[in-house]
Amino acid sequence: MIYTTNAIESVNMSLRKLTKNRGSFPSDEALLKLFYLGLRNISQKWTMPIRDWKAALTRFTIQFEERIPQA
Repeated sequence: MIYTTNAIESVNMSLRKLTKNRGSFPSDEALLKLFYLGLRNISQKWTMPIRDWKAALTRFTIQFEERIPQA
C-alpha cells in the first residue's frame, strides 16, 4: 500500500492558494489553464525519491505480473 494522503493534501493546498484571491474566472478554460500552470510548477518541487520503491515494485511485479512488463 502506498500512502499518498499527505501528497494529495499538499497539491490541494497549493491549488487553493492559486484560486484564493481571485473572485471569479472569465471561463472554465481560464481556470484549467491556471491549474495546468500551477501543477507544472508544483511538480518541479517533487525531487525527493520515493522511499522503499524497489521493495514496492518487486511486490507489484509478483502480484501483478501480467500488468508489469519484465525489463
